[in-house]
Amino acid sequence: MSTVNTWTSMQHFWLIILGFFVAFIPRFLPLMLFTKRAIPEWFNEWMKYVPVSLFTALVVKDIFIDSATYQLVFGHIAEMLAAVIVVVIAYRTRSMAISVIVGLIAVFLLSLVVA
Repeated sequence: MSTVNTWTSMQHFWLIILGFFVAFIPRFLPLMLFTKRAIPEWFNEWMKYVPVSLFTALVVKDIFIDSATYQLVFGHIAEMLAAVIVVVIAYRTRSMAISVIVGLIAVFLLSLVVA
């Protein structure tokens, strides 16, 4: 059974326009609200941990949770070793760019070796 794409060019246009607003508004509103106000120091201190915690949650989920069964697994040896390498590099260099590059290279090379 095949389905035919019946979307018109105008529907695609409106989809793109609505997608723009959906992506733009959550970025624009906080910018407009917080540029005219002083942000409390406790909030700035707390926000320093948000990127690290989000990144950690994404990485831990990818390494230790099987996406098909949502079970805890310890079979992703290459990814686990690469994560350890990245933690050491990130601690030593304090550079996100170097950590990401080393992590990508480590996952690639370890996935070739550890199969």
